[in-house]
Amino acid sequence: MPAVSKGDGMRGLAVFISDIRNCKSKEAEIKRINKELANIRSKFKGDKALDGYSKKKYVCKLLFIFLLGHDIDFGHMEAVNLLSSNKYTEKQIGYLFISVLVNSNSELIRLINNAIKNDLSSRNPTFMCLALHCIANVGSREMAEAFASEIPRILVAGDTMDSVKQSAALCLLRLYKTSPDLVLMGEWTSRVVHLLNDQHMGVVTAAISLITCLSQKNPDEFKTCVSLAVSRLSRIVSSASTDLQDYTYYFVPAPWLSCKLLRLLQCYPPPEDGAVKGRLVECLETILNKAQEPPKSKKVQHSNAKNAILFEAISLIIHYDSEPNLLVRACNQLGQFLQHRETNLRYLALESMCTLASSEFSHEAVKTHIETVINALKTERDVSVRQRAADLLYAMCDRSNAKQIVAEMLSYLETADYSIREEMVLKVAILAEKYAVDYSWYVDTILNLIRIAGDYVSEEVWYRVIQIVINRDDVQGYAAKTVFEALQAPACHENMVKVGGYILGEFGNLIAGDPRSSPLVQFNLLHSKFHLCSVPTRALLLSAYIKFINLFPETKATIQEVLRCDSQIRNSDVELQQRAVEYLKLSSIASTDVLATVLEEMPPFPERESSILAKLKKKKGPGAVSVTELEDSKRESGELNGAGERGPDPSVMASTPSPSADLLGIRSAAPVSNAPASAGSLLVDVFSEAGPAASSGAVNDDGFLRFVCKNNGVLFENQLLQIGIKSEYRQNLGRMYLFYGNKTSVQFASFTTTVSCPGELHKPVEPLVEGGAQIQQVLNIECLTDFSDAPLLNIKFRYGGALQNLTLKLPVTINKFFQPTEMASQDFFQRWKQLSQPQQEAQKIFKANHSMDTEVIKAKLLGLGMALLDNVDPNPENYVCAGVIQTKSQQVGCLLRLEPNAQAQMYRLTLRCSKDSVSKRLCELLAQQF
Repeated sequence: MPAVSKGDGMRGLAVFISDIRNCKSKEAEIKRINKELANIRSKFKGDKALDGYSKKKYVCKLLFIFLLGHDIDFGHMEAVNLLSSNKYTEKQIGYLFISVLVNSNSELIRLINNAIKNDLSSRNPTFMCLALHCIANVGSREMAEAFASEIPRILVAGDTMDSVKQSAALCLLRLYKTSPDLVLMGEWTSRVVHLLNDQHMGVVTAAISLITCLSQKNPDEFKTCVSLAVSRLSRIVSSASTDLQDYTYYFVPAPWLSCKLLRLLQCYPPPEDGAVKGRLVECLETILNKAQEPPKSKKVQHSNAKNAILFEAISLIIHYDSEPNLLVRACNQLGQFLQHRETNLRYLALESMCTLASSEFSHEAVKTHIETVINALKTERDVSVRQRAADLLYAMCDRSNAKQIVAEMLSYLETADYSIREEMVLKVAILAEKYAVDYSWYVDTILNLIRIAGDYVSEEVWYRVIQIVINRDDVQGYAAKTVFEALQAPACHENMVKVGGYILGEFGNLIAGDPRSSPLVQFNLLHSKFHLCSVPTRALLLSAYIKFINLFPETKATIQEVLRCDSQIRNSDVELQQRAVEYLKLSSIASTDVLATVLEEMPPFPERESSILAKLKKKKGPGAVSVTELEDSKRESGELNGAGERGPDPSVMASTPSPSADLLGIRSAAPVSNAPASAGSLLVDVFSEAGPAASSGAVNDDGFLRFVCKNNGVLFENQLLQIGIKSEYRQNLGRMYLFYGNKTSVQFASFTTTVSCPGELHKPVEPLVEGGAQIQQVLNIECLTDFSDAPLLNIKFRYGGALQNLTLKLPVTINKFFQPTEMASQDFFQRWKQLSQPQQEAQKIFKANHSMDTEVIKAKLLGLGMALLDNVDPNPENYVCAGVIQTKSQQVGCLLRLEPNAQAQMYRLTLRCSKDSVSKRLCELLAQQF
C-alpha cells in the first residue's frame, strides 16, 4: 500500500476526536457532535466546491460519529464522489464509508458499482484491492450479481499481481458463501485449482480457503486438487524452518497453510493413485515424528502452531480410517496429551480419541488408556473435560470392560455436574443393555441408576427395562425380587415405584411363595407409596392392583376396599376416578375366566432399536454427535433381545385410557423410527391426535379453533417445523407443553420463542435444534380474569442462513378453565331463569359444518369442559351443559343449551352466563365447532 503523506494527517479530524474525548458529559458530547454535523452539512451544501482533502476529512468525521452510535443520514454522495479520486487515501476513505454505511438497497448502488468496475479494470493493484475489499465487506446479492463473473477472471489472469489474487480469492469466497447460486466457476475450475501450485504462498493460502469451500459443495468438480494439495503439503512438511522464512511462525513453516491443506484433504476419500497416497502417508508420518521431537522454542505460540498441524493430521488419519499403523500411532500420541498440564490439549485429546475408538484398527489401542480416562473423569476441574472423558469411556466400552466402565460412570454420577446428568444416565442405560451377558446385572444396574439419579431417568429408560424384563423369561423372577427389595427403602424415587408397580403387577406371583414377599405384603408395600406419588404413577398402581386380584384372589377383598373408598371413586382427577370405578366393577362382576383373559400377562414387545439410543442421538449436548455416530460403526450382534421402541403404557395393563388421561407424561414417550421424518411422522407418537398442515402467515390461527374442545394435538406444521401441544387445566391454573420438531436434516440456529401474554412463566428453549430433533418448552398459565384474546407465540430461527419468523395463536381459551357442575333438572331451569337478563344471554342459529353425529356432539361438549347433563331437557334431542369458569378474581357460572335440527341441518346454540362478555365469547367459539 502507498505511504500516507504528512499532509494527509487531517488535523481537523484529530481536533474533533480530541474534543469528543474531553467532553465531561453525554450532553456535552451530543452538543459537540450536533455542532459538527451542522458545519459538515453547510460545507456540503455550500456554493464553493470542496476539494478532495476536505471531502475526505468531513466523510471521516461522519464515519467517526456513526461509530459513536449516532445516525448519519447525509454524506453518502460525497463518499461516492471520493471513489473517482486518483488519490489512494481519498479513495480508501470513500470505500470505507460505503462498506460501513451504504445499504445494499441504496439508490446509489449503481453509481458505486460503476466506480468499482472502473477500479477493477484500471489495472492499478492498489485500487483493485480496495474495490475487491469493498465487494467482500458489503457481500450483498446485488454485488454478487454485478461482479461474480468478473472476479474469477481477475483471479486466474496471468498478469494479475499476487496481492490482487489474494484479495480476489477471498472476495470470491465471501460472495460464494452469501450467494452460491450466482458464483459459477465453470471454465475457471481447473485454473483456480492450479493456484495451489502458485509460487506465492499468500496466494496459495487464500486460494485454498476458496477451493475448500467449493469442494464441500461440488467435490467431483474439484477432485483434481487432491494431488496438488498433497504435493504442496509434502514440500512444506519436508522443508526446514529457514526455507520459508516469510511464512515461518515460531520455527513452524506455514502452519496456517498446512492446516488448510489437511482440512481440504478431509473433503475426499484416500487418494486412489498409489504414488500420491504413499506421499501423503509419508507426510503424515513426518508430522507425527515431529510431534515427538523436543520443542525448538518454549513460547506458547510454537507449541500451538505445532499442535494445530498435529491435530489436523490426526483428523485426516481418522477420516481415512485405512492405515492401521497411523491410527495406532495417532492414538499413542493423543495418549501422551491426556496427562498434559494444558487443559485445552487434554480436551482435544479426549475428543479425538473418542472418534478413534470407533475404528476397528485403533479401538484396542484406545482401551489401553482406560485408567487415565477414568482418573480424568474423577479429578478434572473443568466440566467440559469431564464430559469428554465420559464420552470416551462410552466410546471405548465393549464386553471386556463394560462392567468396570458402567461402575465408574455410576460412581461419578453421584457427584456429576447437573448439566450432564441426563446424558450420563442415558449412556449408562445403553451400555448396561448393550453389553449385558448376565441379565441380573442389567436389572441391578438400572435400579441402581434410578436410585442414584432418579430425577434424570427419563421415561425411555424405565420403559426399556420393563420391555426387556417382559421379553426375558429367565430374568423375570430376579427382577421381581430385586424391585421388591428396592421398594422397601424408606425413601425411594417415584420412577422406582413405577418400575416396581409394573413388574410386581406382572410377575409378583414368581416371588409370592416366600412369606416375606407374600401377595398381601407386596400389595401393602406398593400401597404405602401410593399417597406420595403423582397422578400418572397412581394410575399405574391402580392397574397393578387389579392385576393382583387376578394373580392373587386372596387379596381381592382388601383391594376392592381400597378401590371403593371415596378418595378413589370420587377422586377429582377423572383418570383415577375412571380407573377406580371400572376396576372395581370389573373385579365384582367378571368371572375368574373373564378376569384372567382381560388381565393376562403382557405379550413380548417387538424387537426394534432401543428408544434410549434414539434419544441419545437427539441429545444436543457437547460430544453427543461424535459419540452416537459411533453406534453405526461398532454395533455388535449381542444386544439384548426382544425390546420394542414403544414405551410400556401402564394403561394397557388393564384398560383403555380415557382421552383426558395423563397429560404430564407417563404415556408421552415419543417412539423413534429409523425412517426419515415425514410430514406427519416426527411427533406422531407424542400426540394422540394429528392436525392438518398449516401455512405460515403474519398471525397464523389456522390450528387455533381445532383446540377449543381438545387439549392435545398438532398446532402447526409446514415443510420445516412441526409444533405439537399437550396441556392440562385445573381451576384457574394450566400447564402447556409445546413440542418443536425439526423436520429437516439441517440444524435450526438461534431458535427463540416469545409469548406475548405478560406474566407467564416459561422455560427457555434450546438455541439450536438439530436436524430431525425435537425440543420441549413448558408454559405455566394462570387465568386472572375473563378474556377473549388468546396469547401469541412468536418463533424465530435461522434455517440455511435465512431468518424464519412465525407467529401463532396459542389455544388458550376461556373455556379451558371450566369446572363441570352436575345439577338436576329442577336446579338447572331455576338457574336458567335467574340468568334471564338480555346481556347475560348469547344465542346463535347456524348451519351445521360437520356431521350431526350424536357421539361426536357429546365428545365436543365434554371437551369444552362443562358437565353434560342427561334427562334434563324435556326434548331428548337437545343437549344441556353446566359449568363454572374459575378465574383468580371471580367465578362465572355458565349454562348451555344446544338444539339440533337434523332435518334442516341447523343448530340453535344458547348460552347464559353471569357475565355477558363470557356468554358472547363462548358462543363465538362454539358456533364454529359444530
